[in-house]
Amino acid sequence: MAKNTTATDASRNISPTESPLSDEKRVIETSERSVDDQLSVVDFGGDTGLPPPPTLTPAQEKALYRKVDTRLMPILAIMYLLSFLDRGNAKIQGLTSQLNLTGNKYNIALTMYFIPYCLFECPANLVLKKLRPSRWLPFIMVLWGTVMTLMGIVKNYPQLVGARVCLGVAEAGLFPGVTYYLSLWYPRSMLQLRVGIFFGAASLAGAFSGLLAFGISFMNGIAGLEGWSWIFILEGIATVVIGVLSAFILVDFPATAKFLTPEERSYLVWKKKYDNSSVGEEERFALRHVAAAFTDWQVYLHILIYMSVIGPLYGISLFLPSIIQTFGFQPAISNLLTVPPYIFATIVLYVFAVWSDAISKRSPFVVAGLVMLLIGFVINITDVPSGVKYFGTFFCVAGSYASFPGVVTWLSNNLSGQYKRGVGMALHIGIGNFSGAIASNVFRAQDAPRYILGHGIMLMFVGIGFVTVPLAVWLYIRINRARDRKLGEGRRKYTDKELRELGDRAPDFRYIL
Repeated sequence: MAKNTTATDASRNISPTESPLSDEKRVIETSERSVDDQLSVVDFGGDTGLPPPPTLTPAQEKALYRKVDTRLMPILAIMYLLSFLDRGNAKIQGLTSQLNLTGNKYNIALTMYFIPYCLFECPANLVLKKLRPSRWLPFIMVLWGTVMTLMGIVKNYPQLVGARVCLGVAEAGLFPGVTYYLSLWYPRSMLQLRVGIFFGAASLAGAFSGLLAFGISFMNGIAGLEGWSWIFILEGIATVVIGVLSAFILVDFPATAKFLTPEERSYLVWKKKYDNSSVGEEERFALRHVAAAFTDWQVYLHILIYMSVIGPLYGISLFLPSIIQTFGFQPAISNLLTVPPYIFATIVLYVFAVWSDAISKRSPFVVAGLVMLLIGFVINITDVPSGVKYFGTFFCVAGSYASFPGVVTWLSNNLSGQYKRGVGMALHIGIGNFSGAIASNVFRAQDAPRYILGHGIMLMFVGIGFVTVPLAVWLYIRINRARDRKLGEGRRKYTDKELRELGDRAPDFRYIL
């Protein structure tokens, strides 16, 4: 660590690459910050006993965040991988025939997961902040692992639907909770790679679950259970075990992370606090933060952007094994053939994430994903040979999975204030996931093998994205330019406290494109 300085000294001396705030904004804020504000610089996460943040070189800062990555990312990625393992492979291992899921019963069972999943996401994010991530996230993981295990012994359709509802309640807090949790640790310019590492586990899960389902298929008949039952039972038990272990690995917030030195904690707190504002970020709970999230135009525009990607993502992840099976392969081989598209998607996802953080832009990579989705679903809706359709699935999987971290990170970057961001992200993901309920019902058994309706609805979602993404970029550019013109004038109208309360509506806040 380099020599300690006061928080205000650190903000003056830090290099442009270490902070998203411009020199102009730094000059404006340093002369006007009150003594109380200077002393409260480390009042983050409930800890006011930290030393002043040190000044770090770029190499030291990189090493510090690598230390954080090593502690947080592996366990979070494993948790999300396990939540995605049950997507679609059990269907072609005898689930539909043993439970007599005729007609659209399978689709309805999938849909019943999304209703509680969407409804419980917003409350779950508020609970996470109150009950601590190191307790809340392992608790819900053990809960959904237990439910998944019990899904392996259901005997009829009503039991399956009930289990799916319980699974939706249990898993609701995971993805919005972890993405919000990561936004408390990393500045805006570093966030997409971390969300990408976390979410990349979902695409790896797609590959791994195909291999796992292929192996488990040979357990068919053991203890009188079919292959689909063993898929749920073994994956559920693994989830419970990892959930228990995660309680001993996860940490809560930067200010209380015992694996870091007090100086390291102080730096992380300061870096995040002044990441997107010259006067710091609002951190204390108030109902106005909830109201601000519910009334922010960008939340609702980003919900449509979210739907344009998550609809196709759920559509392809839930039904890829079934789609590939229409090519004429046996169930075990169909599961095995789902692996290459997910491996390709994972590679593209990490390329997008690194590149996006490097240039601090999200929209170009969302558009790139939409283009890939357009290509993939156009190929699959046409009457072409199965080999060509299989090639198209690579674009479908990669386009949805690789662009998704950018969609989530984009809104997170543009919401300021811890509680507003937490509620806004939960609304974004919760309402947006209703498109997953739609995707669960459009790949109907009677439409095989072309699934014209299903692929057509996926193309509709993609079309929504091609309208809403450029609209969001245009609005952000207009607002940023208006604030650039009136920066000094707008800053003089407000006290530091008022600027913090304004959050992303403050004159010195700039939206990321």
